[in-house]
Amino acid sequence: MYDIIGDIHGHATPLKNLLKKMNYAEIDGVWQHPERKVIFLGDFVDRGPEQLEVINIAKSMVERGYAQAVMGNHEFNAVAWATPTADGLDYLRTHSDKNQHQHKAFLAQIGEGSEKHFEVVEWFKTLPIFLDLEGLRVIHACWHPASLQVLADFTDEKDCIKSDAWAELNRKGSQAYDALEIVLKGLEIPLPGGVDFEDKDGHSRKHIRAKWWELEGLTYRDLAMVPSDVIDLIPHTPIPDDLLPGYAGDKLLFVGHYWMTGEPVALSTHIACLDYSIAASTPSNRPDERKLCAYRWSGENEIIQDNFISVKHI
Repeated sequence: MYDIIGDIHGHATPLKNLLKKMNYAEIDGVWQHPERKVIFLGDFVDRGPEQLEVINIAKSMVERGYAQAVMGNHEFNAVAWATPTADGLDYLRTHSDKNQHQHKAFLAQIGEGSEKHFEVVEWFKTLPIFLDLEGLRVIHACWHPASLQVLADFTDEKDCIKSDAWAELNRKGSQAYDALEIVLKGLEIPLPGGVDFEDKDGHSRKHIRAKWWELEGLTYRDLAMVPSDVIDLIPHTPIPDDLLPGYAGDKLLFVGHYWMTGEPVALSTHIACLDYSIAASTPSNRPDERKLCAYRWSGENEIIQDNFISVKHI
């Protein structure tokens, strides 16, 4: 029996409130339940005010056998930020202003270059890309069989990234890089020829992040995960079948990453997203609407609405 918890992003207080709500208790410094275990969906860090405490809670639970966890794109980025390139002239994730802005809260809280910083980075390296367990699967953003097949050459028997694979997985344009982008950040599909739109930063985009879990009667507009003010620019033409991975539905699948809003609901009978924007801070998502969400799985083979549980940011 597992309690799968979505993206936390440095919000330890809601995490503790959620664990308490699910009858976990802190015993000898470790949160635990006599009958159940947690599965964390990754994205422990960046944005929030209590990142070190989140890491301490999750890491201790995993190390003591009370939880499992998969890697999120923010853990991957944290490792790449701290890892020099082979020539020592740069880092696998370059220290640009844009990348630093996203990561600066984590670096400030943990102390960049400190012993604790490198200890945490080493722990992030031990997180698998996915879990394929009896009755359920867990991955941060997208279950994409073709990409997972590519990544099999770069991961070990525990589905963790091999020590000599980090450079290739950070090499833009490589097959491995593209595969990792899909499973940790979501599926992007190219728009039909000549169609583009401007993102929130004014950059021209020729791809859309897609609702890959939708399976039937789909157009580019139906699947596009874009701001509402540009949705009308996306064509209402059918998407070729070979662009979507589908999902067999032989096991339940849990993902995070997508900054959902409102009351937690299933994406389909077999898929649930558990990221309900605990770290979002926009006018359209007030603090009292931000949630940390979990799903309590006890062996069922279809998503049960009553098994979602959440706590508010405040």
